[in-house]
Amino acid sequence: MVKQRPSKEPQKPKYRQIADYLRAGIMDGTYPAGQPLPSEESLAKQFEVTRPTVRQGIAELRASGLVEVMAGRGGFVRSPHSRPSLTRPRGVRREPDGRYVEADGIRWTNAEEPTATRTDAPLALADLLRVPPGEPLFTYDVLQTADGGRLRQLHRTYVPFSVLVGTKYEDQAPPPAPELYGALAELGHELHFTEYVRTRMPLPDQAKALRLPDGVPMLQLLRVTATEAGKPLALEELRLPGDDLELAYS
Repeated sequence: MVKQRPSKEPQKPKYRQIADYLRAGIMDGTYPAGQPLPSEESLAKQFEVTRPTVRQGIAELRASGLVEVMAGRGGFVRSPHSRPSLTRPRGVRREPDGRYVEADGIRWTNAEEPTATRTDAPLALADLLRVPPGEPLFTYDVLQTADGGRLRQLHRTYVPFSVLVGTKYEDQAPPPAPELYGALAELGHELHFTEYVRTRMPLPDQAKALRLPDGVPMLQLLRVTATEAGKPLALEELRLPGDDLELAYS
């Protein structure tokens, strides 16, 4: 009987060896968060490759969110373990004067006037709003900033036309959130809120608006405003940077 020789695993490409080496160093703390990676020149000598090959390896780490590359300064480590620097309490509360405000207390400023459009409910949103797909919606889009522009979020509000039938907003657009909550309360609704949090990789225009580095996901928060009986009245989409933020729910 002839014994078969064990097959040799193909050697990994050099750029992947570099990525694996740096990833292991980041995970075991050899390269701490906020510290620079070894220079391209030193890695090129260590692995006997060209600098473009080193950049290809570092690009893999950028895509996984472990490294941030700053023009003229090189690559810096992003920690996979560290606590985010910003914690945002989530929810909506009502002030004694009747105003609805965000629980995090952040004062958001519109970077531009909200863009108002009429859209038709896609299947996924129609399901959350419990309306037929294709039902017309009032839609508002706006980029919001706080803390001198350091904090950014994309905010979209949807209100089904059917919710407004027989009200003063049947012939005029309702205000966007958060003023929308007061408007709905004036129509006699007791408001209840449910939030869903998802992660998404941003589209190019979203990454630009939120100033997200390569490889960093965003948080997509969907907030449904409903009546006491559970009938949805409005839906908001909040898109937030997901690299240095955690959300806290009481």
